[in-house]
Amino acid sequence: MSLFLFAYFLIVLAYLAATGLSLFGALRRRPGLRRAAVRVAFGGFLLHTLLLGHFFATETIVEWSTGVYLKMLSWCVLAVSFLLWHRLRWDFLSLTVSPVALLLFASSINHAQGTVQMPKALHGLFFTLHIGVLFASIALLAVACGAGLLFVHQERKIKTKARLAGFLQDMPGLAALDRVNHWAVCLGFPLFTLGMLTGFVFARLTWGKVLSADPKEFMSLAIWALFAWLFYGRLFLDWRGKRPAKLAMLLFALAVVSIAGVNFFLQSHHGLMERP
Repeated sequence: MSLFLFAYFLIVLAYLAATGLSLFGALRRRPGLRRAAVRVAFGGFLLHTLLLGHFFATETIVEWSTGVYLKMLSWCVLAVSFLLWHRLRWDFLSLTVSPVALLLFASSINHAQGTVQMPKALHGLFFTLHIGVLFASIALLAVACGAGLLFVHQERKIKTKARLAGFLQDMPGLAALDRVNHWAVCLGFPLFTLGMLTGFVFARLTWGKVLSADPKEFMSLAIWALFAWLFYGRLFLDWRGKRPAKLAMLLFALAVVSIAGVNFFLQSHHGLMERP
């Protein structure tokens, strides 16, 4: 087993252990296990960071495997969740974020061979402005999605006057979960908009036009429009509760479909099916 394969194994093992510890700790109502899940996930995150750092230091950005994009997205999801955990100390984040990070990172191993081309003149700028801010915004959507799932489930329990049993008794209240959604949307939408604008600039410089008959562009515009509606509702219409929670869940699902479906299975400037 090579050193890199061993590192992959350790990262997957850490994220899997964190998922198991957070789930078991929630079901058994043991805060110590949930805190341990955060620490184990952070250990995997540090190794994940070293792995990506080594790649960026030694590999060209002209031709990346699609697995690298999934590793970056997994890293961004964890980075955002750790920032929130450090500020708010909400252990419940590990219950929703660790499985997402595990699935993204494990999927990246299966897509290690395909490559996506990028113009040589746009290496650093493309990564920093376009990929970086888009992945950060999707990571915020992942956090909002997890909080939305808990919000919808708890609200249903409360409306039916069912007793909150097990780990639900230890979860933040509806107002706290709604604040997670508000924070993630208000920060995530400007980042997504910046990612879209830089994408248009690069498309104009690379392919000679801002928009083309590319499924990725249509999907991204649809996500942006829905994201803008949610952002406007939260900021100016004082949306609260179930509506923004469900919209955040839908947006994250569409973002995953865009990455996993369009990038890997359709002919696009952004995906594996592109032909020279």
